[in-house]
Parts: sequence; structure tokens; C-alpha cells
Amino acid sequence: MKLLDFIPVKLTLFLIVGILIGYYNNISLLLSAGLTGGLIVLLGISWMRKTTLDNLPFGFIFPFCTIGIGMMSVALTLPYNNSKHYTNFKLPNQKYLHLKIHEILKPNSYNERYMADVIEIDGVPANGRILIISKKDRLNHKFRVDEEIYTLNSVEEISPPLNPYGFNYGDYLKKIGVLHQLKLNNQDYLIKKNASLTILGLTAAIRRKIISGLGKSNFGRDELGIIQALLLGQRNEISEETYKNYKNAGAVHILAVSGLHIGIVLLLCQFLLKPLERLPRGKIIVLILTVILLWGYAFLAGLSPSVIRAVSMFSFVAYAIYLNRPTSTFNILALSMFFILLTYDPMLLFQVGFQLSYAAVFSIFWLFPKFQHLWNPENMILKKCWQLLSISLAAQIGVLPISLFYFHQFPGLFFISNLLIVPFLGLILGIGFLIIALMLVDILPKNLSIIYNKLIYLMNKVIEWVAQQESFIFKDIPFDSFKLVLTYLLIFALVYSLTQKKFKNILSAALCIIAFQLWLIFSAAKKGREQKIMVLHKTGTSALLYKKGNYLDVNCIDSVAVLNLVKNIVVEENIQKVNYKTLKNSYRIKDQSLLILNRPEIIIQKFQKIDYVLLGNSPKINLNRFLDSIQPTSIIADGSNYRSDIERWKKSCSNRKLPFYYTGEKGAFILEIE
Repeated sequence: MKLLDFIPVKLTLFLIVGILIGYYNNISLLLSAGLTGGLIVLLGISWMRKTTLDNLPFGFIFPFCTIGIGMMSVALTLPYNNSKHYTNFKLPNQKYLHLKIHEILKPNSYNERYMADVIEIDGVPANGRILIISKKDRLNHKFRVDEEIYTLNSVEEISPPLNPYGFNYGDYLKKIGVLHQLKLNNQDYLIKKNASLTILGLTAAIRRKIISGLGKSNFGRDELGIIQALLLGQRNEISEETYKNYKNAGAVHILAVSGLHIGIVLLLCQFLLKPLERLPRGKIIVLILTVILLWGYAFLAGLSPSVIRAVSMFSFVAYAIYLNRPTSTFNILALSMFFILLTYDPMLLFQVGFQLSYAAVFSIFWLFPKFQHLWNPENMILKKCWQLLSISLAAQIGVLPISLFYFHQFPGLFFISNLLIVPFLGLILGIGFLIIALMLVDILPKNLSIIYNKLIYLMNKVIEWVAQQESFIFKDIPFDSFKLVLTYLLIFALVYSLTQKKFKNILSAALCIIAFQLWLIFSAAKKGREQKIMVLHKTGTSALLYKKGNYLDVNCIDSVAVLNLVKNIVVEENIQKVNYKTLKNSYRIKDQSLLILNRPEIIIQKFQKIDYVLLGNSPKINLNRFLDSIQPTSIIADGSNYRSDIERWKKSCSNRKLPFYYTGEKGAFILEIE
């Protein structure tokens, strides 16, 4: 079976190509619309001139037409193509913003976070979405979905990471259409009375009622957090330790409402609605009700990308069941992706969850039959265990390159956690839905909630035990985008060479292995020649890093404070050895000299020509007098200094036209040494 024989698969691939071209090349709406319109006209002419679709012009134009549609779909999402987008107003000079809470995000240690839609700017209708940040405080109001607020505060740009290889939250938000943030305290806004209600607000209110009811039903804190994630798609209440256990055990997918959960909901719908098939046109009634229930559950679970993907796919599955005809699983998967990217949001393509979700499902559809063909035991228990292991193994193979690229780790015992949990997940979800239904009508037996709490507790303990086997968790694996592509090519080549033992397949696998090895050699040689100095940004302390090849010297005052920052560099730069040293007062590397000025007594010493001066710990000195005597070429200030001192130094350097670099604004200072 060849994937490209299916029209939906080809359509989806061409659409993805168009989205990638449109995003990375900033294709304008005018150009993409004109190109697509022209291609559609040519496509129509080709259709009218031939009685069959099997003609060269149609087959040649159709792919480019789909690519054009992909480019245009991206262009339509860009703010500058939308005259009412808030970024096209005079910011930050607006008088007031009128916002509507769209989504409640998981809070961090310091702040509550929300997504809000822009309704008006100074009374003029506008649109767009921004991030709202509110400090955690008992006095601060916690917003709810659909609440509307007025504020005079100005939006701010979302800063990029200040240190090398830090998570770029701003770039992530940009890919989901969020370009600015707004910081609010209690006194900074007014809440509109009688705000309009949307279906998202209605489902959020139902979800709050369910969560409130569950909170009164003898569930433990950790167990309640897992129940909310399993049944309602809300992971905000899961503790960091519990989430880390599920991640290290390779079972974090259980916490996201996805294909497995929606498949169970579909089976429940088919079972409960089956009596309606006896009515006139009963099958179409069952189909309509099933799709309505699936999408109703999707709204209740918060419409995350994984939920949208799963519900879209199983809506097509429900239609296939209604037609009572065999349908290719790849067709269903491709149609769901095409539908989501074209009608919902093409930028979902760049979300990690979306990529992992489709990679896992595609890999299951592709590799599971091959594993079953490899071995099909007659013993029923062995057969079921092998099927579960095959599904788990297929999914992990599909997501392995993406997981290594984004997270740089791989859980080696994923198959154990899946073998122990997945067989009972249907039962866990079924009982959970029953508990919610009984709780809503106030007839939930206390013993049932106690039993369910014990069941979730047992599941958490199993996951915790698997996660504690740290020797089987492979961490800190350097993996770049080129390795990502090569690994997927290698997986395809190996599978085809093992299942179809033809010379060209074996040759392809060998070439992929050689290419991977050559890239490893090239990357190691390139990084082995690199030398650079890095001044990191960390509030309250100083850290100077010197990288030479695969070795890294970390000169710092507090090694614990910069441990995570150094870890990111070690992983991405493929560092083999790290040496922690005490920060000295001066350094000379080749022809570059650096003076660390973090104590006033240092100025008593006499120095030759200094290239760079690093100011740390807000030294009490007369900077102008010091600059007159030393005459450096650049001044660097890190995060250990007071803001008032930074502003004073910046002004002094500006008056002298001397370059001033503050890591809190420009990020870590990096000096490449040739």
C-alpha cells in the first residue's frame, strides 16, 4: 500500500508545503491570493477541456493550487493583513483596551496567566489575542472565561530568552497568534457587568461545576488533578512532581485528552445510541448525535489541538461507520489534518503537541500491522500483550525524533508503563464519566468515589515506580533539526528495507546511516573548533563561561544558581566536560582581555589595555574616573547589578559614545574568538 496513492494524503502534504513556504518566506496576502486565484482558473479550464481527470495539465496544476491555498491560509493569519488587528492601532498610545478572557493557562510560581481576545481599542472594534499576566496574590481577582475587562495599561512585547538555548516563549506565542503581553494588578482594570456568554464560557462554567463537585467527593489533591486531566483535559492542577513522573515514565500522553480518550467516547456513544438505529433513518440520527456529542466533549475539554485532532479524525470514523464500508485509516488521518489546518488554524502545524499527536497516530497506523505480521501468537494473553506493546512501540518510534529535538530525553521504560496502564484506561475513563454523571444529578455513592480515588492513587504509584528507574531515562541528548530529518528518513528506510528486501531499499537505509554519521562527524569537528566567551544573565549573581571545543569553563560566584543555564548550553553545544571555577578579577584569552569589576578595591591595581569591562554586584566606584584611567573598548553589565546603577552607567557611556551592553536587555553577551 503506497501512501501517495491516496488523494487526501497528497492534498494534505501539498497544503503543509504551502503553509511552510508562506510562513518562512512571509508571502503577502496579495501575492498568495493572486497566485491561488490564477491557478484555480487554470484548474477550471483544464477540468472543462477534458472529460477525465487523468490529464497532464490538471495533474500538474492541482498540487500548486493546493500549495497556494496553504500559503494564503498563513497570510490570512498574519496581523498586517488584518486591518482590525490591534497591532495596526497606535500602540502603546491607546486610552483603553476592552478585553474578553478566552482561556485560563496554567499558572507558574509567581503569576496567574490568561489568554484574552481584544474587543475594542478606544471604542473602535478590534481583534487579536494577548497574554495577560497577574501576580499571584490573595487580593488579586482570578479571571474566568468570558469575563470582560477595561484597562488603561499598555501592552508590552514578549521578551526573548536572555540566555543561550533558553525556551523562547515569545516565539511559541507568536506561532499561535499572540504577540504581546499585558501585566495587570487589581487596581489596573474594571470588570464589565453582564458580559456576553459564548459556548467556551458556557462549557468552562460546566467544567467549574464538575470540578467543584469532584472537589467535595473525597478525592485526594494529586488524584483530583489527574482526574481533571483525564476526563476534562485540564492539567493546571497537576503538581510538578506528578507531571514529571508521568513524563519520565513515558506516559504523559495519558494526561492529554487525545485519540485514545476520544475513541473510548465514540465507542460509548455507539453503544448507548444503538437502540435508536431501529427508528426510521435511525443510522443518520445516531451519526448526527454522535458527532454532536464528540464535539460537545471537545468544547468541554477546552478545544486543545490534541482534542481537535482526535475529534476531527473520529468524526470521519463515525461517518465511515455510518456508511458501513472499509476506509483507509491514512485517509481519515489526512482528512482530519487537512480539515484542521485549513478551517481552524494553519499555525497549529508549528505546535509541538500537534506534531507529536499526528506523528504518534501515523506511526501506529503504519507500523502496528507490520509488528502483527512479524509475530501473531495464538495464546490470547500473549496476543493482547503483544498488541499493546506493538501500539506503544509504534507510537514511540513515531515521536522519538520530535521528542529528542524538543526535549532531549527519552524514557526507556515507556513500554512498561503503557502495558500496566493502557489496558485499564478504558475502565478508568468509563468509571470517571459515570462518576461525573452521578455527581451532576447528586446521586454519587460515597463508596464509588472512594474506590475511584484508590484506583487513580494506584495508577500514580505505578507511574512513580517506573519513573524512579532513572538509569532507564536517557537525558541531555543533543539533537538538532538536521538530525531530526535524517532520523525520520532513516526510520522509513529501515522499515522498508526490513519489510521489502529490495536492493534500493537496503541502499537507501545504508545511505541514511552514512549521512547521519557524516553529520555527526561534521558537527563534532565544527564545534571542536569553536571558542567563545559568554557572560550570562542571572539576577543576583555573575557567571562568565569560556567554551573551547567540547570543554566548558564556568567561572561564577554561585554555581547552583546558574546550573540550569549551564545545562542548556552543555546539551545544545555537545559539551563533554564542564569545569566550575571561582570567578577571578581578570582574564586574557588570545588577544582579548576582560576585567571583572565587582569590588571597589580592584581599581587600585594597574592594568594594561583592557578590551572589555564586566560590571557586577553594583561596585561603588566613580565610573567616569575609572573609564578615564582604563579606557576600555566596551562596558558589560550583568544581572547582579541594581537597575538604578545600570541607568547611570548607561548614561555615562552614552555621553562618551562608549558601547554599553546590559544583559538584562540584550541577553547574554557572547564574544566569538577566532
